[in-house]
Amino acid sequence: MSEKSTNPYDMDSPCFDPDRYLQKLLKECSLKQIMDTESTIVRQTQTLHSDMQTLVYENYNKFISATDTIRKMKTDFRSMEGEMNLLMSNMAEITEFSEKITDTLQGTRNQLTRLSGKHQLLKKLQFLSSLPAKLKTLIEEGNYQQAVQEYAHAQKVLQQYGKQPSFQGIQEDCVQILEGLKKLLKEEFVKTGKTAQSLTEIGELLLQLDEKPSALAKEMLECATKRLHEQLVMLQDQTDRDMIEFIDLGIEGFLNDLTLVISSYNDMFLTKHIEQEADDFEQVARVDLNNFVNTNIDEYLALVQDRAEVEIGHGDSQIILRGLDRLHRRLTAMRSLCRALDMGKSGIDIIINAAYQLCKAHMKSLKDHFSDNLSSIRLALVSAKSDSSQTAPQTSLKELISNLYVSTMEKVKGLLQDLLIFLQPDWSFNLKADTKGAACIEGIRESLLVGFLRHICSTMNGFGNINSSSPPTLLLILSKMCLEMDKSGVHQLISLVDELYDIDSENSTTLVHETELCAEMRDSAQHLLDSYVRLQGLNLSQMLRKSVETRDWLNCLEPRSVRAVMKRVVEELATIDNVLGQLYDTNDMRTAASSDSSRKTHFSLTASKQSQYRSTWSTYTPSQMDNSFVSNIHRLFSEKIEIFSSVEFSKVSIITGIIKICLKTLLECVRLRTFSKYGLQQIQVDAHYLQMNLWRFVSDENLIHVLLDEILGSAVLRCLEPILMEPNAVEIICERN
Repeated sequence: MSEKSTNPYDMDSPCFDPDRYLQKLLKECSLKQIMDTESTIVRQTQTLHSDMQTLVYENYNKFISATDTIRKMKTDFRSMEGEMNLLMSNMAEITEFSEKITDTLQGTRNQLTRLSGKHQLLKKLQFLSSLPAKLKTLIEEGNYQQAVQEYAHAQKVLQQYGKQPSFQGIQEDCVQILEGLKKLLKEEFVKTGKTAQSLTEIGELLLQLDEKPSALAKEMLECATKRLHEQLVMLQDQTDRDMIEFIDLGIEGFLNDLTLVISSYNDMFLTKHIEQEADDFEQVARVDLNNFVNTNIDEYLALVQDRAEVEIGHGDSQIILRGLDRLHRRLTAMRSLCRALDMGKSGIDIIINAAYQLCKAHMKSLKDHFSDNLSSIRLALVSAKSDSSQTAPQTSLKELISNLYVSTMEKVKGLLQDLLIFLQPDWSFNLKADTKGAACIEGIRESLLVGFLRHICSTMNGFGNINSSSPPTLLLILSKMCLEMDKSGVHQLISLVDELYDIDSENSTTLVHETELCAEMRDSAQHLLDSYVRLQGLNLSQMLRKSVETRDWLNCLEPRSVRAVMKRVVEELATIDNVLGQLYDTNDMRTAASSDSSRKTHFSLTASKQSQYRSTWSTYTPSQMDNSFVSNIHRLFSEKIEIFSSVEFSKVSIITGIIKICLKTLLECVRLRTFSKYGLQQIQVDAHYLQMNLWRFVSDENLIHVLLDEILGSAVLRCLEPILMEPNAVEIICERN
């Protein structure tokens, strides 16, 4: 700004030098630029002249207006000055006249005061004379409160003049009328159906009529109890209303009446000092009020809880909780209103009970849903079994397991989300902040989720019991389901419930840990798989047992083929192997024995020399060595085979367990029969056929050799003429079949 103000080339500056400015233009600008600058300066000069003229005209008009205003103000002030002078003279005359009037009336003022007092007394006396008739009229009209007020106004006068003969009769009439009114009010007080407002009004009137407070307090609570009981009976009949309407009716009726009774009782008996009563009256009255309140609150909350239990699981949970939230807000307000009372009850217990009831309803829903899924699986298995296509049931097993797993998981997750309604922040109650509420939240985890997972385990174990008639494929599906729950399902659900409900189950000593549930699931899976092996083994064993028991082994013909039951057993094992291949990995390690070497092994002298595991029965004759002695030596140096041991979760282990049961059954059946030469040779052919076909199902081929070795050895022990068939003949018969 300082440079601009001292610039000689700036036209707006006070230091502007026109000559220097002109010389600068002549030096720096062309002729056209100089002419343009001239035009611009001329135009700006004209604009400034025009603006100056406009300002002059506007200020001239304002100056003329101000001159007119000043002239008018001078005229108005002259008229106001005259009026003020006139007012001052009038006020002086008024003051003079007022002093004269005061001097004149000074003598009669006391007389007027006495006359006015007598007039008021006469009016009171006139009111007393008409009081009995007026009281009767008001009582007949039912205007009891006005009658008591009229008597209260006249009571002081009657007490002052009632002993005089002229007023004694009036007082006696009034007392008699009021005694009748008191009797009438007592009859009204004890009538049923009276609202709390009516009881309060009548109680106030009786106290004004000098009724004994202690007796009136007890009567008031008894009458209020009857009225509140009527409210509860009315609420019991409101079965067609939803929970919000039911709670609103209770608040507007029962709780409003209860609040009014408490407030009125406090005003009438507890906040006032009643001199004619005993010193402990207030304490006794407060105890009676506490008992009255708690008894009625208990009855009302019991009614609400019964209604909530009926609604839970059938009605909308949002509506039920919204109604209970309103009740909780009202009870909280009543507790703050009646702080002197011992109101220990609140709606939080009902809400917690509602949460438990909803858990029970959800648990039933989960159990029903799981049961329906199992029924659907059994129906699908029956339908698939009736289908002539063998691939139909096999290809659907994984789908059945997936549907059961996904459906169960989604159902549980959905119900856990539904129970979050109890933790919404807009409720007046906060279960997490309450001790019982926190236990309730943990109870949701334990009673619903953990309880349902254990229900799954117990249900699965029930299918695997010995007395169960479940189809074997169902046991396989359920075992796989438990295995999936152990691998991922339990972890997902436990993590979800802990996250949703903010539960620290890792550091808790009372909550069931995830690893415990996983162990139970895996035990159930193992139990079901063992039951599947046992059941399939028994089914095949039944065929083998009947085939041995129903045949006459002493009168057999020379064997020409493998018995049909052996072919059937191999076919059933192939079917089981195919089914297991749909559910378990097929990359199980088996012995690397070639099919040729396996097919060529047989129970003969040459075979016994090829393998240390094979029988050496044919190298000896009965005359050379006692058979039982050889058998005992063989068992002594062979590894013990557990027949009914638990199997692993693999195809080879499962089918190996089934084969062990079948061969063990065949062994025990052979030990109970007596064989001829041809009967023994038939057992030799059957055993060789089984050995040729069973090696591919197991991981340890020697296990098959040992069991079949024992079967043939037992047949030799039980044979009357133990002569085995030539190995080449056995091979020809088995290969032909």
